[in-house]
Amino acid sequence: MEEELTKFSCPTLLVGPGSDAMAARKEIEMREPDLTPLGAIPDRKSLGDHVFENLRQAIIRGDVAPGDRLVESRIAGVLDISRTPVREAIHKLERESLLRKLPHGGFTVVHLSREDIEETFGIRCVLESYAARLAALNHQEEDLIPLEEKIGEFQMCLAKGRFEELPRINTEFHNFFYALSRSPKLIKLINDLRDQIYRFRRILLKMDNMAKMSNEDHRNMLEAIRQRDVNRVEKLVKEHIARGKRIVLKALEDRPNEL
Repeated sequence: MEEELTKFSCPTLLVGPGSDAMAARKEIEMREPDLTPLGAIPDRKSLGDHVFENLRQAIIRGDVAPGDRLVESRIAGVLDISRTPVREAIHKLERESLLRKLPHGGFTVVHLSREDIEETFGIRCVLESYAARLAALNHQEEDLIPLEEKIGEFQMCLAKGRFEELPRINTEFHNFFYALSRSPKLIKLINDLRDQIYRFRRILLKMDNMAKMSNEDHRNMLEAIRQRDVNRVEKLVKEHIARGKRIVLKALEDRPNEL
């Protein structure tokens, strides 16, 4: 099993039969998800769920890029498992709009669209600005310590050029931020968008100026929460999200095939 899993790093294994030379060459260049954790399946999780979660994370992280083609039989062969759990995982990813079925077989990772971006940022603006308002009203002083620590950690990684760590730290900051609302239902609604939001964060935080601006926004939000200034923190969050939407839409316009 261990030996078979290492073969997954070979992109040619995901190219379906009948692909033309240009398509094959493109897929040979694609990066593949690290599926080595499948070598030790937890008893509490089905094989299909494990494959689904691994592939989902690979798409969100960008290890499998938009436009790359996944072939069920190739993945099953590489992982030395039956096609049934792979099929289960792929169809769940399709239902989550991360994959799209191709006319001649296989699936492709879905590109972002303007509609996706507009809709997700619009919903975020409503939900997160309300979470910010509740956070300003409901927090205890000691609740703010994890947010301060994440701002400091983000700044350290930014100063050292460790940009690959910024999306994770940014996400952890926002999770602590949402928790201050003390509203489980609201937190669940926000978390339902977490995969789309993470894809946007990867785009935004690759830019040095945007990363710096993001952390400065977080400092200002934290100060407004500390002062229980509900109107100011709500306004800051809306501006933060609106700026992110403009940048992602511009990236889509400039590099549509990459997103």
